[in-house]
Amino acid sequence: MIFIYIVCFIFRLIEYFVLRTDETFLGEAFVHKLIGIVILFTAARIYGFKPAEIGFAKSKVLHSLTYGLAFGLIIFIPAYFVEIIIIILQGKFETLDLYVSTYSVNGNIGSQTSLLFFVICIIGNIINIIMEEGIFRGLFQKILEKKYSFLLSAAISSCLFGLWHIVPPFRSYFDGAINCNSFIVNAIMLVVTSGLVGFQFALMTKLTNSIYMAMGYHFFNNTIVNMLHVTSSTGADELMIIRITVAQAASFIIILIWFILTQHKQVQSGK
Repeated sequence: MIFIYIVCFIFRLIEYFVLRTDETFLGEAFVHKLIGIVILFTAARIYGFKPAEIGFAKSKVLHSLTYGLAFGLIIFIPAYFVEIIIIILQGKFETLDLYVSTYSVNGNIGSQTSLLFFVICIIGNIINIIMEEGIFRGLFQKILEKKYSFLLSAAISSCLFGLWHIVPPFRSYFDGAINCNSFIVNAIMLVVTSGLVGFQFALMTKLTNSIYMAMGYHFFNNTIVNMLHVTSSTGADELMIIRITVAQAASFIIILIWFILTQHKQVQSGK
């Protein structure tokens, strides 16, 4: 598993530091994720895992994806509301804008309104969720659970998922876009929050016996941040961190309560 992770991580470094596709008009670092999808299904075949065993069940695909998308909508409506209220109280709110941007540790960058860029953003996020959910919540979780409990396996795969997100701030530091202190702060923030989000996705996958609901929510989470922006008199998405914090904290609490209640019911029923 560590070997697979290192190989995927190397391709991620190559894309971010050499290819830099996210800095082109495409605005997405998707090449290493396409490679990751190939690695995912190749490794699953070598291990003898069927697609359903790593979360890609054939039943209720659209049903579970829809639940994930709906959950994302329910979570982000109040998150945007909180952000907008704070900006209104500051006397700076202007409007909500719909355009495609690229995430940066310094805030979202770019402003594309052409249909082509919306399509690219959607396709890029689809590739992203297939690779990341398939690798971290599917393959890695299955491998780890051969030796460890579900919760320990989820914790390990989530830590790896958190470390996976250290690359963007590291490149920003390498390029001189941020100083050392900013790199440390951004790295810690991304690693910890991504790890917690990954753990939440693992719980969601366990509760639904597939990765599709997690994929739906993961897709909504990434896409809404790239497309729907809060504009104030001093800029766009300046309080995005508040929006994301509210959304992820609320979703984590809901999923955790759902998991605890489900475990309690199973204990009572003797399963």
